[in-house]
Amino acid sequence: MKWIWNFWGAIAFYTRIPIPPSWPLEFSGIARFAPLVGLLIGVMLGGIYWGLWVLEMPNLTRSSVMIALWVGITGGLHLDGAMDTADGLSVTDSDRRLEVMSDSVTGAFGAMSAILILLLKTAALSSLELQHLWIVLAIPAWGRAGQLIAIWRYEYLKPTGKGAFHKTAIQSYKDVLPSLMLLMVLSSLQTALHPQESLQILSLTLGWAAIAWGSGWWFNHQLGGHTGDTYGAVVEWTEAWGLVWAVLIQS
Repeated sequence: MKWIWNFWGAIAFYTRIPIPPSWPLEFSGIARFAPLVGLLIGVMLGGIYWGLWVLEMPNLTRSSVMIALWVGITGGLHLDGAMDTADGLSVTDSDRRLEVMSDSVTGAFGAMSAILILLLKTAALSSLELQHLWIVLAIPAWGRAGQLIAIWRYEYLKPTGKGAFHKTAIQSYKDVLPSLMLLMVLSSLQTALHPQESLQILSLTLGWAAIAWGSGWWFNHQLGGHTGDTYGAVVEWTEAWGLVWAVLIQS
């Protein structure tokens, strides 16, 4: 039963989805459930996408509403990390970067990064049609797979912090493999349903995997490791560039 408590804990930590107070929560090791939480978010967004399409809402408006709800579901948790990371990377003195990232005041580079992320997501979503609904389901899961890979692969730069307990719990590829297999199954299912699009689906999957891995590698290259903020940045940038890649492949 502990894995169920972990899953409830992951939902409570990563989203603003209400969890009944009587449900037991376990937060140790919740990072391994992050892609599954991402899939849950994707299902919710997919339902919203379909509902707004049925209401014949224009593409750009529909995409904007979805992005607003997307931020609302997560409480802006990962977007805040992306903003703090951008502020930190804007500092030329590498010794001060973590200090700047810990500052709760958002700087110009943090604000610009948030605008770019939301703009990329909104524009990409507005270019997708209803038959691409499975992409909406998959992208949040891939974003969190990128986070999970970064937790596993790279050093954590602080002795404490909001991401430190993730690094402690994720020590082996065995903690990452089930989530990656889940994403492979999702792509395989889509291929089985639409065999005529198998090449596109393979290209999407390989691209998403490269973006998820590459995002974590890039931040590690810039900072020499990761923090809770960069974990959030990996999620946001993997989602944003993953949607852009989907538009490129589907166009």
